[in-house]
Amino acid sequence: QVQLAESGGGVVQAGDSLRLSCVASGRTVSRSAMGWFRQAPEKEREFVATIDYVGANAVYADSVKGRFTISRDNAKNTVYLQVNSLKPEDTAVYYCVARDIPYMGMTSASYIYWGQGTQVTVSS
Repeated sequence: QVQLAESGGGVVQAGDSLRLSCVASGRTVSRSAMGWFRQAPEKEREFVATIDYVGANAVYADSVKGRFTISRDNAKNTVYLQVNSLKPEDTAVYYCVARDIPYMGMTSASYIYWGQGTQVTVSS
């Protein structure tokens, strides 16, 4: 079993940046693809970004491409999401996810491990 704990969310203004972190515990995630999803109020959960097990490849949602960067440090069992140029429409709870295979997935059904989420609120 893997437990995921996100941190780094907060209340910021449009144009600001944040760095979200997700620490995995229970076992190593060095052979696991990981990612981020988000859910805004009254909206469905949506894919944000995913990274493969070595951090060599990443895929982003079109809405965040060029502004968000996913990375990982397997020595620390941690994945990061650098979020820049934030917009009010980025306001959501951000969830860290992991799966038991090394390759990326872009659907929520692809991931069996989910964190509790961290709130990001962007004011205009």
